[in-house]
Amino acid sequence: MKFRTAFRVLLLVTGVFVDRAVGGELAAYEPQPVAIPQDASYLQADGSVLIVGNDGMELLLRQFNELFIRTHPGFKFTLRCKGSSTGMGGLTAGVSALAPMSREGWPVEIEPFRRLYGYEPVDIHIGRTGYSGPGRKNPPAVYVNVKNPLTGITLDQLTRIFTTGQPGGDLTHWRQVDAGGADRVIHVYGPRDDGGFATALRAARMSDAPFTRRYEALTGYAAVLTAVAGDVQGIGLAGFVDAATMPPEVRLLALAGSPDTRATLPDYESVRTGRYPLAHFIRLYVNRAPGQPLDPFVKEYARLVLSREGQAIIAGFKASDEGYVPLTVAEVAAELLKLK
Repeated sequence: MKFRTAFRVLLLVTGVFVDRAVGGELAAYEPQPVAIPQDASYLQADGSVLIVGNDGMELLLRQFNELFIRTHPGFKFTLRCKGSSTGMGGLTAGVSALAPMSREGWPVEIEPFRRLYGYEPVDIHIGRTGYSGPGRKNPPAVYVNVKNPLTGITLDQLTRIFTTGQPGGDLTHWRQVDAGGADRVIHVYGPRDDGGFATALRAARMSDAPFTRRYEALTGYAAVLTAVAGDVQGIGLAGFVDAATMPPEVRLLALAGSPDTRATLPDYESVRTGRYPLAHFIRLYVNRAPGQPLDPFVKEYARLVLSREGQAIIAGFKASDEGYVPLTVAEVAAELLKLK
């Protein structure tokens, strides 16, 4: 009972009307009136709201839009889904109401927004994407050679292997990671630190520390897996990889978010509960100046996506190629606070 009361208070203080959570479930969406933003820069000549963003999210966005139209008659939408990289550009230019993305905004994408507005866009998580399984793509993951006996590592150990200058010191030999491991130098592979995946991962998960001088930057995830396949002492980072294309000489390495949690592979349940530390969030980046209210339409749209019905739409895409996964109740509460 104390948990339910605390959760209700947490949701109400956002100024968003979500009346209660029962049995760990989100409350139903209760639409609030919002006017069509006639003077908004993202309104098209035909009166539709333009949303520019990730192509894999197009069907998901269409279902959000259909629900929004049913609960707010008179609204209509235009989608231009050409990839996550287009979303931030649309938001920066003001032509898109928000930027739906299936990954973190890369530094090279965020910087133009920051330079133009003087602040960063607000990052609203709405779900997760990608989990491993037969016939699926693996989400961002760590790979080792099949002859490597290591079964799992923590995110801290991963950080100390791939970057330098971390508290506790660099991990340079396998015996430092596992007492039973070989007294051999760890060979570190990953994609280029060029402002894209590797840079964003390092910034978001590795305290923005520089990669170790032993980090061998390669072009493409396939090259990383090939390097690890031919190197028993190798370890590699890669983004979304089709499991069918994995060389038989490599395997996924289980990861733990902290020393007191169990290392897991990126299966559906580990991604859903947030135990797998490299899972990607799907998100809506929005433009809000510090200390200023959020655009009323954008706020209401985000409320819908974070409601029981919105999260059910996301859960319905579990079997899709993208493998979308809804947030936990506690995570939804945290995201609703961003709308305050």
